[in-house]
Amino acid sequence: MTIEHLIAFNIALFAAIASPGPALLVAIQTTLSAGRRAGIAIGCGLGLMAATWTMLALLGLEAVLQVVPWAYAVAKFVGAIYLIYIAWGMWRGARNEVEAKITPARRAFRQGFLINVLNPKSVLFATAVLIVIFPANMTLTENAIVVLNHLVVEVLFYIGLAFAMSTPAVRNSYLRAKIYLDRTASVVLGGLGIRLLISR
Repeated sequence: MTIEHLIAFNIALFAAIASPGPALLVAIQTTLSAGRRAGIAIGCGLGLMAATWTMLALLGLEAVLQVVPWAYAVAKFVGAIYLIYIAWGMWRGARNEVEAKITPARRAFRQGFLINVLNPKSVLFATAVLIVIFPANMTLTENAIVVLNHLVVEVLFYIGLAFAMSTPAVRNSYLRAKIYLDRTASVVLGGLGIRLLISR
């Protein structure tokens, strides 16, 4: 493994993190509604599980899922239901005023972790990228570097996002358009959940 491999991986990883999806939408909505601390916490949860998927992909989990296809189907079904559940909660709470109290960091971390633990497509993405970019038969140390690198990139991205989205101007704009933004996010998340539920 060379530094060029890590650079290519980080470019692909950043593009994946920044693309619209459940993780990004929930991170933004949490930061805007609950504050910077909760936004950082949910980002850490998202990043930890995403890096764990990469570790499992390096250990060959995709091969296990191919041998035991029902395990992937179960994970996909549970993940889809969880996304729809989050979307329903956002829709119901869209008219509620943002409370002064901040969402506990532990709860935000847990939500971020669960969103990615129940997203089996994360491991398939990780596996595809790993196969294309990295050489075969890497050492244990090299695998550990890839996983640690993934975790650092994810956490730094979500910390930056939390700081950017928690500025007074952005937060005030969100509060003025909360009902529309929350319901748009809930429709997108619900749509992603339904798509995951019915996709083959």
